[in-house]
Amino acid sequence: MIEYENLRKVNEKLFGDYKESFQNFLDSGWYILGENVSLFEDAFADYCRSEYCVGLASGLDALILAIDAFDFPEGSEIIVPSNTYIATILSIVRNGFKPVLVEPDINTYNIDPAKIEENITDKTRAILVVHLYGKACDMDSISALSTKYDLKIIEDCAQAHGATYKGQKVGSFGVGCFSFYPTKNLGALGDAGAITCSDKDYQERIQALRNYGSQKKYYNDVIGYNSRLDEIQAAFLSIKLNVLDDINNHKRLLAKLYFDNLNEKFIKPVVDEDYFDVYHIFNVRTDRRDELKEYLLKNNIKTEVHYPVPPVKQKAMKNVLHGNYPISDEIHQTTLSLPISYFHSQDDVYEVIDVMNKW
Repeated sequence: MIEYENLRKVNEKLFGDYKESFQNFLDSGWYILGENVSLFEDAFADYCRSEYCVGLASGLDALILAIDAFDFPEGSEIIVPSNTYIATILSIVRNGFKPVLVEPDINTYNIDPAKIEENITDKTRAILVVHLYGKACDMDSISALSTKYDLKIIEDCAQAHGATYKGQKVGSFGVGCFSFYPTKNLGALGDAGAITCSDKDYQERIQALRNYGSQKKYYNDVIGYNSRLDEIQAAFLSIKLNVLDDINNHKRLLAKLYFDNLNEKFIKPVVDEDYFDVYHIFNVRTDRRDELKEYLLKNNIKTEVHYPVPPVKQKAMKNVLHGNYPISDEIHQTTLSLPISYFHSQDDVYEVIDVMNKW
């Protein structure tokens, strides 16, 4: 319920701050022409500095179709971080492949490139990186491994719209998979997603897969899905895309307040000049996470845990994932996400800081 309450307030502020832009859009009437999806695809590809974008029904569909379109052989393995959200794992399993879990870097929460190579086998076909919480992965190291072992790079960019690594946007290093779930920095009114890529043949395969496996009406060349981006969602996303940088910059401003003023007894995210973080989530870590969460709630400050249970310990994965992942466990047991959204003001964050520093 916390996320939906925040979403309502975010949209209220967005519609208030950009009322004229929204009204001009409605008055123009172009949103009823049936071209919203292609217009958004062109705009989002340009924003991500990628050649192509294909709109889809959800972020999970983006991950599933991205893997499917590569047509990997039976028995393939895909490397993925051990502390990701379950959707990333599901996309591999739904394609009939084996997820190979690799521990994250305890400082960045992203997959640790130093641990990837030891997990590569002759069955490995791709590295599925997750730009978690709005921070890009170390793409120099990962790209080097991709080249060395001839592996595909698939990027889960669900939490990182607009994030960059050394000036390059996420979603342009390999095949980018985006969710536009309403709570994301670039959120639709409902479920929506997209894939970015720079290969024309691959783009056409995704276009066919999203439409029952058909590029020509009633002629089906492959086994596909029904995963088209809705026209209304695309129209709404086109408007919000124009203010995405404003949203990201606002969240970066709030993050700086936490960095500058929050007591050092809390472990804060790392900052590096090579990374432009967009803070879909601002997390801190403490061994007394549950106590802190309860204390903040008693002071009318709502927080969230992203995520309480690692994939390997999810009931649904008991016959799929195995092994011990202590770094992932430590993150899941100690992380707490603090208020940081477009509707939150600097005063709101200062209040959170004041209460936390008194804990």
